[in-house]
Amino acid sequence: MLTDRYELTMLAAALRDGTAHTPCVFEVFARRLPEGRRYGVVAGTARVLEAITSFGVDADELLWLNDNAVVDDTTAAFLRNYRFDGTVVGYPEGEVFFADSPILTVHATFAQAVVLETVILSILNHDAAVAAGASRMVTAARDRPIIEMGSRRTHEFAAVAAARSAYLAGFASTSNLAAGRTFAIPTAGTAAHAFTLLHGDEISAFRSQVALYGAATTLLVDTYDITQGIANAVAAAGPELAAIRIDSGDLGVLAQQARAQLDALGNPNTKIVVSGDLDEYAIAGLAAAPVDMYGAGTAVVVGSGAPTAGLIYKLVEVDGRPVAKRSERKTTNGGAKVARRAHRASGTATDEIVIAGPPERVVAELGNEYANLRALQQTLMHDGAITEAGTQTLADARERLRATLRTLPWEGLSLSRGEPAVPTRVMTA
Repeated sequence: MLTDRYELTMLAAALRDGTAHTPCVFEVFARRLPEGRRYGVVAGTARVLEAITSFGVDADELLWLNDNAVVDDTTAAFLRNYRFDGTVVGYPEGEVFFADSPILTVHATFAQAVVLETVILSILNHDAAVAAGASRMVTAARDRPIIEMGSRRTHEFAAVAAARSAYLAGFASTSNLAAGRTFAIPTAGTAAHAFTLLHGDEISAFRSQVALYGAATTLLVDTYDITQGIANAVAAAGPELAAIRIDSGDLGVLAQQARAQLDALGNPNTKIVVSGDLDEYAIAGLAAAPVDMYGAGTAVVVGSGAPTAGLIYKLVEVDGRPVAKRSERKTTNGGAKVARRAHRASGTATDEIVIAGPPERVVAELGNEYANLRALQQTLMHDGAITEAGTQTLADARERLRATLRTLPWEGLSLSRGEPAVPTRVMTA
């Protein structure tokens, strides 16, 4: 049922006119990167593969579809027995992508593939957008760890997916326990202002927290007066206090003052954690401040200037014949694509080469300038079964992104607006 009605409209009509079982190829790609982004990050692929294998309708859902005249008997019978037995090829999670990159390709009958459009796009658009934004935050943080803490700013299930994507992008941990349990992501969390307000005074709240967790905890010091809060934190936990957190105000100035005060009180090893509507630009602005860790929430789950990755799912081949849209500003390139990325001898990426049709002749014609080509796609599902490539772990994806970002030109990692980190060349074999 994670589909739009128009998909079942097409399915029903295709079943009636006999075209439903025609072999087809659908591709997921972006016509352009979101405004201000220089690269995208593939995230959510593992969740897509799981969704495809479990896609179907139960008896109650079929009854509702029939009662509301969404499907006829033939379509209901097809959905009752639905099982995807096609092939899925795509970029592995943690790879970067650009405009026209064929990040996921579905080879199946029209009937099997068309009903997957919404669930595939809803997962990939959300997860890839979160991962791209989170990746920019990680770059801005310059090796300082970031905690993902956006659960209270989004849908409860989207929060779990967002935590997964942020961790893939390089975040150190999440506050979301469901994400921690489901995806084995480290979790972190201390206390909110409510805990301080619950007690008669701030130092009582701090002593309560330290009594349970010891000095290896983080105390929130900005409920009342930050200077007094830091003094109370040190009084409660002593020189072994792990960290303080500041959640409001001019974080750069306050971090400087906090560092000086902590050092003067004999707590040079107490770390400073800052949070409060941080995005990549705010984090970059704190680069010179004595901050040890960031907490980011709203900008992770809502997105800083890019609420989706802009991905679309389009039919590009019918029974071996390339097909393409010619709509104004919505044109597509026909035919199933093969993707390669060109690199200099140093390893720096120079071009994304997308080839419609068998790539051998095009690759041969590219010449010595493109001697270092890396294949980007892997077979993730075959005959409806997830392959070994499709079972790569979240840790694998996290490491892949880290390694791939090192291959991008340095200007491609800039937070400023500009051209994509790597240009795309679409060629026909």
